[in-house]
Amino acid sequence: MPPRFLILQTGQPVPSQRRHGGFAHWIRVAAGLRDHETEVVDVEGGEALPAHRDYAGVLVSGSPAMVTERHDWSERSAEWLRDAAHAGRPILGICYGHQLLAHALGGEAGDNPRGREMGTVDVRLETAATEDPLFAGLPQTFRAQVTHRQSALRMPEGGVLLATSDLDACQAFRWGRATWGLQFHPEFSTARMHGYVRARVDALREEGQDPDAMSRNIGAAPVARKVLRRFIQHARNHGHT
Repeated sequence: MPPRFLILQTGQPVPSQRRHGGFAHWIRVAAGLRDHETEVVDVEGGEALPAHRDYAGVLVSGSPAMVTERHDWSERSAEWLRDAAHAGRPILGICYGHQLLAHALGGEAGDNPRGREMGTVDVRLETAATEDPLFAGLPQTFRAQVTHRQSALRMPEGGVLLATSDLDACQAFRWGRATWGLQFHPEFSTARMHGYVRARVDALREEGQDPDAMSRNIGAAPVARKVLRRFIQHARNHGHT
């Protein structure tokens, strides 16, 4: 049996989408992992963090919380992730997890100066992505699902910018050889993205955005999902090097 992957669950989906499972379940299914290949730790719920060396890799979920709120569970997770990253453990942070990694490693997370980014957007690769294990060979521009109001405003020292979008200057970065942050959600299906836009209709209209147009633009994002699956493969290979 291959080593398991640890999923740190840092929050729950919007209420209307919880009947489809939590973030950890969405990540596991999208990553192509079976139930026995993963262990989920509900860090937001106060569950203890295990030894990172016992896992092939670590995935950190999204959350409705904000990194800048500095919740105790979040700061404990940041310290644990910093140790795991310095130890070379493969890590992939998604949305909140992406911002938490930036914070944990000495960068900065905070309110996105360009406002809320939501729906299916174009992600553009930077030059460094051509030699990155997760992004090499992918299209220069691909679609991805996003929903966030905070961003990784400053990468940690030594971080490598891999991708941007119109409303976010850091859609993806790598730190070291095996730590990645993704602002986009590779685990979101089109149905989950539609559900999120419906849940945020009032807020979007208050911000002057058009949720109907946003919904019409939602589409499949297979390349984004490929990035998640490449991380799983890379982490498995990492354990044999």
